[in-house]
Amino acid sequence: MDIRLGNGFDVHAFGPGDHVTLCGVQVPHNRGLVGHSDADVGLHTVTDAIYGALAQGDIGQHFPPSDPQWKGAASDIFLSHAVGMARDMGFDISNVDCTLICEAPKIGPHAAQMRAVMAKIMGLDANRVSVKATTSERLGFTGRSEGIACIATAALVKP
Repeated sequence: MDIRLGNGFDVHAFGPGDHVTLCGVQVPHNRGLVGHSDADVGLHTVTDAIYGALAQGDIGQHFPPSDPQWKGAASDIFLSHAVGMARDMGFDISNVDCTLICEAPKIGPHAAQMRAVMAKIMGLDANRVSVKATTSERLGFTGRSEGIACIATAALVKP
């Protein structure tokens, strides 16, 4: 049996807007996130965790920000690509664990929907997808409410 773990990390700064897209869910907020695509820091991080487990680089290698076709793109495209690559290489995704780091917006009220959306994109049961949040105790850029960070781990198994 081949078991692989991958991790991902991403950050996006706040900018103008009235919502943020996190883990595929639009969350009302007094600011948006800035990025080349839809700036979904959660989906980007999980995507990178899967690519990492496969030793297949990162999201920027597969979807370069210099390529205008990805401007404003929905990040489920990126996650679907990583999941498809895992399956093509003979791996099943055992589980993913995603932690959003921000002072606001509050993630708890949206976590179940985020889990359901990510599970659907990845073709997994929701009990294999974890979404949680923490603050940075008002320290650093997330503590100053300048943006959102995310870390994720993915476990892949090839029987």
